[in-house]
Amino acid sequence: MGLIKAAVGAAGGVLADQWKEFFYCEAIPRDTLVVKGQKRITSRSSNTKGNDNIISNGSGIAVADGQAMIIVEQGKVVEYCELPGEYTYDTSTEPSIFAGSFGQSILNTFKLIGKRFTYGGDTGKDQRVYYFNMKEIMENPFGTSDPVPFRISLPHCG
Repeated sequence: MGLIKAAVGAAGGVLADQWKEFFYCEAIPRDTLVVKGQKRITSRSSNTKGNDNIISNGSGIAVADGQAMIIVEQGKVVEYCELPGEYTYDTSTEPSIFAGSFGQSILNTFKLIGKRFTYGGDTGKDQRVYYFNMKEIMENPFGTSDPVPFRISLPHCG
């Protein structure tokens, strides 16, 4: 019975994660440094069973003015953007039949079902979007007496 449950869970999870998502961040409170991105799900959405920590290939990500965004996959920063706008994440390791070549996407989907089966139907993967407040945090009672230099050395999106 466990094998059947894993097979159904793997197939159902992969199909639920095929939909492209849209990630965004509400206005970050002035005393907050970082928040996890939210996946937009409305009453009209058909993507109500997708995994919150999976970002399908071709998903949209919005970055507001005064924010920076990073995508973390398996604990590693794989994307960074500090420019306001909407971006398409097209380098995800999670395929979508709605992005790229249809034939190749179907093949990748069946491979992913096999991989998830080996994890008992679960993803075995973690992808997250985080947003950073790039505005100066005023009246912060913690810190140093002198400014600490800050340098970003990650590649920019574009």
